[in-house]
Amino acid sequence: MNPQDPLAQLRDIQLPATGGWWPPAPGWWLLAILAIAAVLAFAWLWHRQRQKYRWKRSARTELQELESKARPAPEWFAALNALLKRAARQSHPEKHPEAMTGQQWIDFLLETAPKDRIASRPVVEAMVTSTWQPRPLAQTEQALAFARTWLEAQS
Repeated sequence: MNPQDPLAQLRDIQLPATGGWWPPAPGWWLLAILAIAAVLAFAWLWHRQRQKYRWKRSARTELQELESKARPAPEWFAALNALLKRAARQSHPEKHPEAMTGQQWIDFLLETAPKDRIASRPVVEAMVTSTWQPRPLAQTEQALAFARTWLEAQS
């Protein structure tokens, strides 16, 4: 190095250190907040939907228990009608189905049935009247089929 040469005393260009990954840019913060909010909103809606239809899952379980204990007895048909009334109270609270009996209850079941209302009438009438007859006229398989179809159609 020549002390007389002023250019020799200059150092090379020093580049600044690169910025690390932390802290992220404001756009990434905004994206993270939106993603967290979307996940929380989805979880809340999912939980709310599950709570809304908890009665339906419970009714399905009870219907399976009734199916395993199916026998043509007034007590069994009373239990099936009680299950349908509890489900109706959850799906149609404004109509007060828990207070309905006899023909009014039959009409309600047929009115809220999803399909084959005319074909279902004899089954429903036999199912409802079998709750107080000593020898039920209804067949358990038909009553269970109607109850299952009716229950799945309720919202």
